[in-house]
Amino acid sequence: MQFAVALSKTVETESAARAAAEDILAQLSAARVDLACVFFSAHHAAGADLLAHVLTRMLRPSLLIGCSGEGVIAGAEELETAPAITVWAAVLPDVDLHPLQSSFSATHDQFHLSGWPEPGVEDSSFLLLADPFTVPVQDILGIVEERYPGTKAVGGLTGGGQEAGMNRLILNDQVLDSGLVGVRLSGAVDIRPVISQGCRLIGDRFVVTKADRNLIHELGGAPALERLQAVFESLAEEDRGRAHRALHLGIVIDEHRNRFERGDFLIRNLLGADRTTGAVAIGDVVQEGQTVQFHLRDAESATEDLNSLLATDRAGHRHPPLGALMFSCCGRGRGLFGRPNHDVAVTMERLGPIPIAGFFAQGEIGPIGNRNFLHGYTASLALFAERDFQPFHS
Repeated sequence: MQFAVALSKTVETESAARAAAEDILAQLSAARVDLACVFFSAHHAAGADLLAHVLTRMLRPSLLIGCSGEGVIAGAEELETAPAITVWAAVLPDVDLHPLQSSFSATHDQFHLSGWPEPGVEDSSFLLLADPFTVPVQDILGIVEERYPGTKAVGGLTGGGQEAGMNRLILNDQVLDSGLVGVRLSGAVDIRPVISQGCRLIGDRFVVTKADRNLIHELGGAPALERLQAVFESLAEEDRGRAHRALHLGIVIDEHRNRFERGDFLIRNLLGADRTTGAVAIGDVVQEGQTVQFHLRDAESATEDLNSLLATDRAGHRHPPLGALMFSCCGRGRGLFGRPNHDVAVTMERLGPIPIAGFFAQGEIGPIGNRNFLHGYTASLALFAERDFQPFHS
């Protein structure tokens, strides 16, 4: 396997596309490109047709997918506001690539899944790029779970546009302003997801004892707001200030585990509280009997979480990653960490200078436990490596 990444900051789309393609071809010794991904800032959305044309003609990839983003991630750089195009290319011998496309009709409340493969291929992974204005992504992930049980999906929601029709998706020479595109990969490649939600646990763990959809009325037999206030009062003064801005609730995904640690929870936003009833609203449906714990998000916790997850991946596998795709929330970056290039810097420090590309997304896709979810404030990575045939223990 071979991987390459190229970046162009040229404002003119055709010149930027040509420069990126020439850079990719110069890096790869193989005669073909199997999978090419292109991510671009909103500055190039109007020229997406030209971008797709240049890349398909120059690289002749077996499959090209891509989209616009809030910003672009390429190599060691995160470009959050500047014009940029990045191209990431992979030579993947003995890997099957099956293109995916989907659209959704709100009028008829139904999906159109164009060319999706039949179920039955084991050890496959999905890369998914979706427009947040026109696709109910969690419903798509439900379809993936139902049709392809055990399959892991990684990806992100397009950005750069402020309303439906402004974002762009690319599938080979097609340019779309809505829907979803992606690829199912199977065969001689190990695609390992790393999903960094960037939070740390605070307070005690509770069982949900009364709930109605996204409203939690009771935790451990007491009003949910009362439990939340007790956790808040137990925090140090500095953390209380952070809790006003970035307090979340983690929902345990696998209740059968003997112990729950960071990474075992699906993190969801706290949306509000009702002082009259004592209920707390969160950004997901909760069921009675589920285990939950409050979490706090800050730059230090997000850095520690990403470092820990990457170190765990490296220690647990024989083959190191050779390339990676990164889908980072537009709420991370300089705004969270106070400096540029944080997530790629941490990743390269842990994994080495491998080819990395991606974009700042309006939502991130990735598995927690054995299920795929849509996240926020998350860095979702797909690490590409040779397939392990047996566990590696140091």
